[in-house]
Amino acid sequence: MAKHKRLKQIRLHSEGNDILRHSFLLLVVVNAIVYFLCRHIAPWPFYVVAAISVVLYSIMVNFFRCPLRQFHGETERTVVAAADGKIVVIEEVEENEYFHDRRLMISIFMSITNVHANWFPVEGIVKKVVHHNGNFHKAWLPKASTENERSTVVIETPEGIEVLVRQIAGAVARRIVTYAREEEDCYIDEHMGFIKFGSRVDVYLPLDSEVKVKMGQATVGNQTVIAKLPPADR
Repeated sequence: MAKHKRLKQIRLHSEGNDILRHSFLLLVVVNAIVYFLCRHIAPWPFYVVAAISVVLYSIMVNFFRCPLRQFHGETERTVVAAADGKIVVIEEVEENEYFHDRRLMISIFMSITNVHANWFPVEGIVKKVVHHNGNFHKAWLPKASTENERSTVVIETPEGIEVLVRQIAGAVARRIVTYAREEEDCYIDEHMGFIKFGSRVDVYLPLDSEVKVKMGQATVGNQTVIAKLPPADR
């Protein structure tokens, strides 16, 4: 499958544009009010508020950063990390939403300090995209995979193997954005979506996939190889 880039790589993710703009204006207004109220009394309250504002805004900018990344390895049968974070689950599970059988699940938990852009973990054709409303349990809990708000994306690779990717909202995350569209081609290096504030991504693979990561390992989205799919003849 020929490599094709549809999404422009950027330093700050476009999902943060409105939030960063509005937050900046709000902080400017708050600091201006504090400055005019305190300028004839004592300057230290303004300095404290200004320092806190800088820290808060820096955290938000850090959250919406979107590093320029390209995967330079072989993409055939390769499954890359869909997100930055830490491996919190590697186990066989019953997947009852789409496959209705046992699959190998590899889960990546994203803390609030991680990049929250999500990448396609494999190349192929998007066969299914479904959004489910739900709860907001802590993202690392097992029940988060089936009870939290989530988006499910099923991709069929050129070899005919189906891979399910699930974006899961956490206790803080309140919005999942999914760019994948049914019947469209998808490629490693492309953004699959974005989850705003701490969350998790699950990938469901055939049981005979070769796992390339271990529990607790840090992952880099679109860079870390987490598994190799089985050959098509298996």
